[in-house]
Amino acid sequence: MKTTRSLKPSEVQKKWWIVDATDLVCGRLASIIAFYLKGKHKPGYTPHVDCGDNIVVINAEKLHFTGNKLEDKEFFWHTGHPGGIKSRNMTQRLESKYPERVLIKAVERMLAKGPLRNQIMTHLKVYAGSEHPHGPQSPEILDIGSMNVKNRKRAS
Repeated sequence: MKTTRSLKPSEVQKKWWIVDATDLVCGRLASIIAFYLKGKHKPGYTPHVDCGDNIVVINAEKLHFTGNKLEDKEFFWHTGHPGGIKSRNMTQRLESKYPERVLIKAVERMLAKGPLRNQIMTHLKVYAGSEHPHGPQSPEILDIGSMNVKNRKRAS
């Protein structure tokens, strides 16, 4: 009789990947990062175990958005006071103090809610510039732009 092998947390082998987000389409990048964080690219994938890898994203401020998302896409929140609805569009979010939060939220919203998502999101490190402190982990390059021609911004 054949049985399905289920990994235990102690059997998981984690790798480090580095992704350069320059001119990559945000949604496509976020879905691939979520795929690798969850561990679905591995043959021993187990849904209830954190078996994904660590991802370091650099140049998050240079993401590309298709269509009119920079001007049209708005993020709303409420202050809790009467008439306290506030909003910002994508351009304002990218020009703010923390432009990397756009990608972090995009990846977070592609994972199922729960304690496992909170644990998985600790393995995502996003930096606005090209500098990162994860050199000693010797991350391998994950070239998302060459996986599909649609992943990279088209030359206009």
